[in-house]
Amino acid sequence: MWERIREMMRKELRQALREPRMRVLLFLPPLVQLTLFGYAVNLDVERAPIAWMDGDGTPASRALRAAFEGSPHFRVVATPMREDEGRELLDRGRILMLVRVLPGFAERVQRGEMAAVQILIEGTNSNTASILMAYATRILRRYADEVMAERERRTLRALAIAREAPITVPELQVQTRVWFNPDLRSRNYFVPGVLVNIIAIVTLILTAMAIVRERELGTMEQLLVTPLRPVEFILGKTVPFALIGLVDVVLVTSAALLIFRVPFRGSALVLLLGAVLFVLTTLGMGVFLSTISRTQQQAMLASFFFFMPAFTLSGFAFPIRNMPVPVQYLTRANPVRYFLEIVRGVFLKGTGIEVLWPQMVALLIFGVAIFGLSVWRFRRRLE
Repeated sequence: MWERIREMMRKELRQALREPRMRVLLFLPPLVQLTLFGYAVNLDVERAPIAWMDGDGTPASRALRAAFEGSPHFRVVATPMREDEGRELLDRGRILMLVRVLPGFAERVQRGEMAAVQILIEGTNSNTASILMAYATRILRRYADEVMAERERRTLRALAIAREAPITVPELQVQTRVWFNPDLRSRNYFVPGVLVNIIAIVTLILTAMAIVRERELGTMEQLLVTPLRPVEFILGKTVPFALIGLVDVVLVTSAALLIFRVPFRGSALVLLLGAVLFVLTTLGMGVFLSTISRTQQQAMLASFFFFMPAFTLSGFAFPIRNMPVPVQYLTRANPVRYFLEIVRGVFLKGTGIEVLWPQMVALLIFGVAIFGLSVWRFRRRLE
């Protein structure tokens, strides 16, 4: 039995590496996805072009502008004098934000009254707009805290001089720390998810196409008249692509660590175990798709029909908690979601099996059920 399976695996690997289309599918998607999400897909906002309208022209307004210019997230590229000039810059897309300091800003600040600062943000991209608003709000809050602290120091000095004795008040120091991704780099969030896409594409699409290719070329009947049994045929067809998928995981993980400097705080064995359980699911789905496809083109289209909704509902780019409640329940039936949680947990959080065991149990259940039903359907079709 094992001799026949080994020969079938050797034949499948030789055929997969020999055919040009298969070589492209084996190595091109990992490289394209890693490059795309590593370099091109970046949600971080740095040195965003903004315009500054100073209607006050006082040291206080200039100090506020210096606070914006000192931030790595903004750079002042224009100083329009009229409102229509600022609107034109926003309309033409030359700036992403317009900050307008209204007249009387310094006077209101000195009197302790509410000083108005108008911020207009180009909101075509809602994600970028919300990030810019958060950055601007943080700078304004820090500026207000500095003004209040300076006013309190002057008041305390005046009281101390009047009483001829030092006056001290307790200070509250707030320290903020971001866990798991201290630099808030979107690259650290997206690159680990590429592993999920790679192993799903390689094992799902190639498995379905490899089995359909035997039927399309007319060699399926020749293999079945040999002593090779259906179970041995399926194992010989699926195991090579499982090994190729795991090799791609190792390659992409190495590239993520060496090229993109993505943190890896967990155990490689936990990551490998999660990948093996996920492969069981994708291999089973590939076998199932091969039973409903007659040509390789149909197998590829069916694979994308399954993969794209699973990818969208996995939480790779869109947080699951932001989805409608019925859709959140639907994601519980998505194996890609559980493997993505395992990958990000291992990379960013350093979590182990004691935390990730529910996701692994879910993948095991999905894998056994899907692979078993797919093999049963495949055997019924052969019979």
